[in-house]
Amino acid sequence: MKAYLTRRYRFSASHRLHCDAMSAAENAMVYGKCNNPYGHGHNYILEVTVSGSVDGATGMVCNLADLDGFVEQEILERFDHQNLNTLPEFQEAVPTTENLCIAAYRILEHGFRHAHLEKVRFEETMMNSFEYAGGAELRR
Repeated sequence: MKAYLTRRYRFSASHRLHCDAMSAAENAMVYGKCNNPYGHGHNYILEVTVSGSVDGATGMVCNLADLDGFVEQEILERFDHQNLNTLPEFQEAVPTTENLCIAAYRILEHGFRHAHLEKVRFEETMMNSFEYAGGAELRR
């Protein structure tokens, strides 16, 4: 029997949407106010969904403390209160929330062994959310 668990986390970070391969005019047209040279910030909500069999002894897909500890160490400590443009994950990729989804998924899929990572979802604003469930590369 396969069950799903989704856990929510919060962090704040800033970014500037800018592609070095495009001209200033192209960047302004594509990214609009998000191309502000000084950047802008978001209070992100991250949802991590894992799946697995329900353990007969514990009744859980995975131990919440294990999941929370891993997400805290690998995602929140890495991204919280950071300028995403300065991080290694975005040295060659525009730090869009789509690319943030892919980066977070890659980090989580290679380290958390207590359940299967299904997807990550970021809520950037009340109007924008993004999901990623594997299979793509960061887009430049």
